[in-house]
Amino acid sequence: METQVSRRRFMVQASTAGAVLAGAAALTAQAQEQKTEAKTNMENTVKKIIVAADPFAVTLKDAVVEHLKSKGYEVTDMGSAKEKPLPYFECGADAAKALQAGKAERAILFCGTGMGMSIVANRFKGVTAAVVESVFAAKMSRAINNANVLCMGSMIWGEWMAKEAVDVFLNTGFTQGLDQFAGFLKEACGKVEALRP
Repeated sequence: METQVSRRRFMVQASTAGAVLAGAAALTAQAQEQKTEAKTNMENTVKKIIVAADPFAVTLKDAVVEHLKSKGYEVTDMGSAKEKPLPYFECGADAAKALQAGKAERAILFCGTGMGMSIVANRFKGVTAAVVESVFAAKMSRAINNANVLCMGSMIWGEWMAKEAVDVFLNTGFTQGLDQFAGFLKEACGKVEALRP
């Protein structure tokens, strides 16, 4: 009787472990497919990036800049450096103006929470800045809102995940993966832009 109970317990544990492994394999395959799809869709069409940070976020900004340069992006840094502190409302405005002038396709702005940079950048016509706190939000800021500025907080993000968010932001197209909503999303972005004074 004890042997039967042991066999049953073993079979239950084995089937549970198999299900967990199968689920993990499926998630890994799905993640790889999404990365491949993003790369295929964009093929790094974004080449020029503007970055800026206030003094609270220089370290995070520098790590992301190094990451971007290693991937072949041309990066223009308009923010604080360790020896040159600039407040978010100055360097954020300078970055937004440069984006307006067509000096880059996208911008990535950093401060303590990302919120100050987002508020400043969104004052400028043609700039759609999204403050995000997850990789998923970074992706959706592009797919849903067609954001051209990513704002991140050094109090929230670690370097590793910040780089993941930046990659997703730069390699996701507007309406990507949301084909059934594409018409609505494009119309919505136009209406939101028309709300600016």
